[in-house]
Amino acid sequence: MRLRPLPADQWDEATRRALSSMRGADTNNALSTLAHHPALAKAFLRFNVHLLASSTLPPRIRELAILRVAHRRQCAYEWSHHVRMAKDEGITDDQITAVQRATGADDGVLDAFDATVITGVDELEENSRISDPTWAVLGERLNDQQRMDFVFTVGCYALLAMAFNTFGIQLEHPDPAATHVE
Repeated sequence: MRLRPLPADQWDEATRRALSSMRGADTNNALSTLAHHPALAKAFLRFNVHLLASSTLPPRIRELAILRVAHRRQCAYEWSHHVRMAKDEGITDDQITAVQRATGADDGVLDAFDATVITGVDELEENSRISDPTWAVLGERLNDQQRMDFVFTVGCYALLAMAFNTFGIQLEHPDPAATHVE
């Protein structure tokens, strides 16, 4: 762990305000680590809260995309937290495993659209762009705003994975079944 979470009893008022948009900040290692830089935390969390709470992207699609980013970036912290959120959106254990395998529609676990979501994440990760064919298929169910939110969600969670992995953020309650990201 390169940056230890800053205990809540060491936060000043600026830090409390910066982290106030997120529930459980004082018990969450990621947010408690961001407490070391309140101005950055405040600016970033405003964007992140939009993606989680105000985005036009359907939550199920958001969680599939975030899981794929976490898997590709080998970010156990992000993976663990979003496996729980994915299950809350009705994503099954088999579908979560399919996100890791990226076999998608080939094995019948994910439908063709969900497989395209995974392809879109992979293209953004590999090429920093979505191909025309993938963009078109995403457009069959997502409007332009939703596709924009998709791109920004993938980018945001790639950034978070880089930060979490670099800072060495540890899970609050490690669960081996929920942290397998190889």
